[in-house]
Amino acid sequence: MRSKKLYILICSIILVISSNANATTEKECFEKVSRGIFKFNQGLDNLLLEPAAKVYNKLPEPVRNGTGNFTSNIATLLSIPNHILQGEIRLASHATGSFLVNTTIGVLGLGNPAAALGLENQKEDLGQTLGTYGVKGGCYFVLPILGPTTVRDTVGMIVDQNYLDPFARVTWHEKEINNISGNKLDYVGIKGVSAVDFRGENMTNFESLEKNSLDLYAATKSLYLQNRNKKINNSTESDDDWGNLDK
Repeated sequence: MRSKKLYILICSIILVISSNANATTEKECFEKVSRGIFKFNQGLDNLLLEPAAKVYNKLPEPVRNGTGNFTSNIATLLSIPNHILQGEIRLASHATGSFLVNTTIGVLGLGNPAAALGLENQKEDLGQTLGTYGVKGGCYFVLPILGPTTVRDTVGMIVDQNYLDPFARVTWHEKEINNISGNKLDYVGIKGVSAVDFRGENMTNFESLEKNSLDLYAATKSLYLQNRNKKINNSTESDDDWGNLDK
């Protein structure tokens, strides 16, 4: 099992390096396939995610806020090692403090008292970390369910899930850490809730994007790439996720 994971990691690094060497900007790869997958994802959104998000938005605001805080607090576990890899020790300490405060005083992250204490907590992943080291995105394409991505971000996601994300290791990989354990259902459940929370929060923005875009695929691609660049550069205009989708 260890040799298999090491093989995946080595192949991923080679893929990033070759992508960085051959591309100065994100170019379109497998566009016909990606457009087909994009339509599939749209159908899945219309069938499952959008209806779930509409029901979710009818919940009391404190419930929605608590849910968003909870999933964001778990995501902090991935941000901490990526801050360290970027050499951002101050932000790593802020993220660590935020997780500890929200998990304890904030009751498992349902509250966000860390924000009131001035602790910064911006989301980071390995795709962003690689970007800070000058690794270009490489080919752009769309994955089933997971949506838009690039070679760099896909490699980052694989390494994050297998090595850097404690939550993924405890749940998806079912590894016990400090007597804490979980299972794949926990992982899928949290990711599903995160998706519904994001979709519900951006309901109007998604509707506006669909209504005003001549080519929704191209518009989504542009938004994704712009957002990733903003996050890599730690732009103050960048929101936690895709930002204002109607702009």
